[in-house]
Amino acid sequence: MTFWDRIEAAIADARKLTLGAMLEAMAAQKQRRNEAAFSIALIALSAKMARADGVVTDDEIDAFRRYFHFPAAEADKVRMVYQLAQQDVAGFREYLTRVAKIFEDSPPVLEDVLDCLFHVAVADGVAHPRELELLDQAAAAFGLSKAAYHRLKAAHLGLGEDDPYLILGIEPGVSLEAVKTAYRALSRDHHPDALMARGVPVDLIRIAEGRMAAINGAYEQILTDYS
Repeated sequence: MTFWDRIEAAIADARKLTLGAMLEAMAAQKQRRNEAAFSIALIALSAKMARADGVVTDDEIDAFRRYFHFPAAEADKVRMVYQLAQQDVAGFREYLTRVAKIFEDSPPVLEDVLDCLFHVAVADGVAHPRELELLDQAAAAFGLSKAAYHRLKAAHLGLGEDDPYLILGIEPGVSLEAVKTAYRALSRDHHPDALMARGVPVDLIRIAEGRMAAINGAYEQILTDYS
């Protein structure tokens, strides 16, 4: 069964119940590290973040396509998942809880999902307060560390006043070797091979580029303290 066949099968299951109920079932069945599970969770959460007007517009699909390069022939499947999510009475928080359960044993995957949601939020070039509030909710629901969330904010909104030590998840004053160890560990975690092993679809592997840029920037800034 191909990736898109699994998406189609999931849509058929969702039509029998709701997309939210299907996510709940995926969590119960421990369907982790699976491209289809990751993609469905991402599309569903993206739909919940989209304008809640009950209509899926071509602009919303186009914004999603800018970073999730699905074939034109499969656009109807993506649109259907969007529609099923928007028709479901369950809210964004409930979807977050269900997605968190699917990947509860793999926090890096939840960081990947939130990274993609940042792409959705800033697709129009502006981070709106309401969207940032939803991202805060997602970070809390996913149980992400402060370091992980700051890495994502730095990647999408710029370093700003973010503490570079916080981005690397270390305390100021640690040894230079500890700084290098933290940097190497983060570099491994955000390597394309690591993302693929976690079930991130190949077309979304590039989401780690922004995170690595933030990590590299923080690392270089910290090194100046030791020069």
